Amino acid sequence: MFDYRYHALSLAAVLFALALGVLIGVAIGDSNLVSSAKNGIVHNLNSELNEAHGTAARLQEHLGEEERFANGLYPLAVHELLTGRSVGLVFLGESSDQVNSLVSSAVTQAGGSLATVVAVREPLDLTGITQGAAGTHYAPLAGNPDLIKRFGELAGKQLVSGGPLVAKELLSRVRGSLFSAFDGQLTRLEGLVVMRAEPAGMSAEETEDSAAFESGLLAGVAAVGDPAVGVELSAQTVSQVPWYKEKGLSSVDDLDMLAGQTALVYALDGDHGTFGVKSSASSLLPSVSAGSAQP
Repeated sequence: MFDYRYHALSLAAVLFALALGVLIGVAIGDSNLVSSAKNGIVHNLNSELNEAHGTAARLQEHLGEEERFANGLYPLAVHELLTGRSVGLVFLGESSDQVNSLVSSAVTQAGGSLATVVAVREPLDLTGITQGAAGTHYAPLAGNPDLIKRFGELAGKQLVSGGPLVAKELLSRVRGSLFSAFDGQLTRLEGLVVMRAEPAGMSAEETEDSAAFESGLLAGVAAVGDPAVGVELSAQTVSQVPWYKEKGLSSVDDLDMLAGQTALVYALDGDHGTFGVKSSASSLLPSVSAGSAQP
């Protein structure tokens, strides 16, 4: 049986949908309405962008003020800490002009001098070293990591102490094979900076030989009693800090920053620790109470 109530409801629903469609169409077709909404959004975005630019400018200004303050304070913080001291720099593997320049600047600013810069050739040129060491008990180095370590210890002692004449002559004889770079002279040093590159492209035997020599070298430096500090740049991805710590060296992981250069000076003056900005660092700088007394 036909029911007029259902017919009326259906007709009302159709009319409502039609009216709603007309309204939506009008709204979409109203360019003024769309343009107004667009302008409002653009205005809000521009306001937020201008505010962000203003905040960035203020932060940049504050950062500049902090940098000027740090640059002014730095000479006072390291003043005469290394006066009259000769410092050496040894690269274990690949050398770096940037690190050389940064270490020289830090040491000079503190009143010292960078007297010796060497880069150990890795892998070791055992053939050349053997020829240079002919007639000594260090000649048969190949295949003998223990002897290589003892040779490294002799080289470490000689590097920082100036050592006995016999040892000095031996190191001079093998210098071309042992070092890929040598600048300065073998003289008495009162501190050593170490920059190690992660070994790469070497066989297992070559890696073992280099490790033995490096361990011996640092043991020789430690035997003389000079402070030794391992360094790296803040962007260095494969950190050598764990290796430095294993060998008993203080370390600075942000040498390219002013704080890192300050920490290097204090470490060369005797403060021990792992300094820098990486997770392996114990602090950015040595504590003031632990620092050496200023003149």
